[in-house]
Amino acid sequence: MTVQHTEPLELPAGMEPDNPLWRYALAHWRDPDVADACLELQSEGWSVSRILCAGWLATRGQPFSGVEDAKVTEWRSRVTGCLRSARKSVPRANDPGRELRDTLAKAELLAEQLELALAWHTLTELEPESGKMQDPCTIIRQNLMAAAPSRDIPLRLTPLLDLLVGRLTDQATRGHTSCT
Repeated sequence: MTVQHTEPLELPAGMEPDNPLWRYALAHWRDPDVADACLELQSEGWSVSRILCAGWLATRGQPFSGVEDAKVTEWRSRVTGCLRSARKSVPRANDPGRELRDTLAKAELLAEQLELALAWHTLTELEPESGKMQDPCTIIRQNLMAAAPSRDIPLRLTPLLDLLVGRLTDQATRGHTSCT
């Protein structure tokens, strides 16, 4: 077995783990339909943090360019993804493994919080301050498409995207607009 030694990742000074993007993510994660849709898209190669960034920016009327800071991508790959993979490797039905699985799940959540803190730090520096360029349904759909892992989105994923557009729009407009 070869152990690969890597340097620790450097996090920006003044990074805020409890930021508006994190609170947005927590609020939407409480909706089981949004959580299920995000997890299903994740199993198709999407990044939940990119989905949430796209939604958060849309609620501010801002487009999501789809460009992500290298530190966010590296954190997801080296930390969040590794913890998720380790958690999924521990059998659910294994009582002796339950404590390890629970500990890994807590560590994964903290890693996701730091990943979103890195994203928020970048988004607030790179994206325009505000904008009200389009109706919420359109901008959320465009932002989700920008968050996709590729331009070729299978038709079977359309219902998940429609659900997310509707739920994120309901949050953004407090129920005043429908995306039907």
